Amino acid sequence: MGLNLDDKKAVVAEVSARVAGAQTIVVAEYKGIGVAQLTKLRAQARKSGVYLRVLKNTLVRRAVSGSPFEGLAEHMSGPLIYGISEDPVAAAKVLNDFAKTNDKMVLKAGCYAGKVMDKAGVQSLAAIPSREELLAKLLGVMKAPVSGFAVALGALAKQREEAAA
Repeated sequence: MGLNLDDKKAVVAEVSARVAGAQTIVVAEYKGIGVAQLTKLRAQARKSGVYLRVLKNTLVRRAVSGSPFEGLAEHMSGPLIYGISEDPVAAAKVLNDFAKTNDKMVLKAGCYAGKVMDKAGVQSLAAIPSREELLAKLLGVMKAPVSGFAVALGALAKQREEAAA
């Protein structure tokens, strides 16, 4: 059963709203993947903050027209699942990680910052650490000198106590 005109307008409006706040869209073929596996993929996407949905290609083309993701329209054919995220690497990471464990998921294309990427580009984007990982590394680098200084002061105090005793 197809969607009526009002339902189609609602889907286009919803996807347009997601695209307006997105930094990345990743497109993948999902032919032959079971419901249980797709449920796991959707759960992982929700956890990562990725809007993941199977949509009609014509509706997505309408939703992305006039946006920086318009160039992705030429890759929209066949049964596709769309990953849309505000985080630059989240959508690529979720779909790429799932494609590594499931050979029926085929990454097709992606778009980041108005630049359309092929499969290799999406995989390269997925290899970049997430914002949280980068912040944790930065915090570790900033904390290392302070903690090293505290350890040195503790050792000096202990050494002076032993010398005084």
